[in-house]
Order: sequence, then C-alpha cells, then structure tokens
Amino acid sequence: MGTSLNLGLLFETGFTVFCYISVALLGLLVGSFLNVCIYRIPNDESVVRPRSHCMKCGHTLGALDLVPVFSYLFLKGRCRYCGEKISPRYALVELLTSVVYLLLFWKYGLSVDFLASAYLMSVLIAVFFIDLDHMIIPNKLVVAALVGGVLPFVYNIFRPMDIYVDRKWWNPLLGAFIGFGFLLLVAIVGYLVYKTDEAMGGGDVKLFAPIGLFLGWKMTIVALFISFVSAGIVSIVLLLLKKKERRSTFVFGPFIVMGTFFTYLFGWELLEWYLSTLLHV
Repeated sequence: MGTSLNLGLLFETGFTVFCYISVALLGLLVGSFLNVCIYRIPNDESVVRPRSHCMKCGHTLGALDLVPVFSYLFLKGRCRYCGEKISPRYALVELLTSVVYLLLFWKYGLSVDFLASAYLMSVLIAVFFIDLDHMIIPNKLVVAALVGGVLPFVYNIFRPMDIYVDRKWWNPLLGAFIGFGFLLLVAIVGYLVYKTDEAMGGGDVKLFAPIGLFLGWKMTIVALFISFVSAGIVSIVLLLLKKKERRSTFVFGPFIVMGTFFTYLFGWELLEWYLSTLLHV
C-alpha cells in the first residue's frame, strides 16, 4: 500500500512539473509571436509574411536565430549576420509572457479559465507595449480579444467559470457593458470639462468591452478600480517628480493590462477583503 501511494505521489508530482515546464515553454513561444505583433500591427503589416528578419540588414532569420530568449543570450544580443545590436525587449516580452502563463496556470490549473485568461493576457501584452510605443490600441487587437471572449461567454452557459462564480448567462455581457460604458462616460465627461478628446482614448474605451466579457461584471469593476488607482498613483508621482505636465497626454492602456492581470490573480480575494472590511467598519 505504501509503495503504491509513493508511486502515485511521484507520478502526480512528475505530471505537475511537466505541466509547468510545458506552460513555460508555451509562454516563450507565444511571446516570440507577440514580438512580431508588437512591431508589425502598428505599421499595418501582416504578422505572417514576410518571415522574421533583421531590421538592420534584412537577412531572413533561421530557426536557430528564433529560439525564444536562448537565441538572444547565445548571440549576445546581436544579429548573427551583421552584428547589429538587438533590443533586449524581445527577450523581455518572451520571458514576461512565460511568467504570466505560469502564474495563471498556478491560479487556475489546466482548465478553461486558464486558456481564456492566457488568451486575453496574450492580447493585452501586445496592447501594453504598442500603447507605450505609439499611444494607440489597434482595433485588430480589440477584435481579437472580442472574438476570444465568445469562448468564456458560451462555456459559462453550461458550466460556471471560476472568474464568474455563477452561471448567469448575462454575467459577461454585463461586464462588457460596465467596462465599455464607464470608460465612455469618463471620455464624455473629460471632453466636456477639458474640451479635448484625450481625457480617455477611444482604444481604452473599446478595450474594456472584451475584458468585461472575460472577467464578468464584478471582476470588471475590480479591474477598473485597480487600473484607475494604479494610474493615479503613477501620475501623481510623475507630477511630483516633474516628469509630466498636468495636462499632458498619459497612456492608460498599460494600467488596464496590469489591472486585468492583477484581477485574474487576486480579484476575488481583494473584493472579499474589501467587503469584509466594510462590514466591520
């Protein structure tokens, strides 16, 4: 009996390790593809063709040049063909995607919740860097997120997802309405007050519609709260350090991405803590 239990435990541990390694490698591969999206989508280029090539010499990269992270380390951050320095951000995006996948797998295990959250966060990682570089959130990424949001919406009708908690079919739809509607209201009020459409970007408004589908209405509110609080804190710090003018443009997309990720990991715990604290006041 003892031997049988030990073998079972060993098998379970081995399978768990295998899953984590597989998820980490998957994250690296997806991160490599996201690098292509981050560079090409803002330039309205295909993410499929032409094949990946050096931005300096134009040489088509071979398979050994495209191994996530390891190629960058092996080549010491330079192109194999012309010696031009390669931005370390390529490796950073790959590592970041892998870490995000691992944390989501730690939270949700091998489940539909993991697949849905990993898909959304993949789109949002691309949003994060594109918005930082170009101060835009491409419609193609919003549409990609919306299409992916159909999965958790349909699945929730038959079996409740962890992020929703309940099986109410309208939960994700209400989440999309709250996310989109609230930011649209902020944009309208900002326009009326400041006489400019830069108070809230159109991309930010549209992006929270698919996020609401993935999170459901309660977690959408949490994600909105975290996004605005984190953006407010950073904005105040930048103002105090005189790194930013009060009326200057401020990218909100990265804070939406971070708020959504934090909500996936700790949203329900944060909401329960807040409600329990409120009840004891």
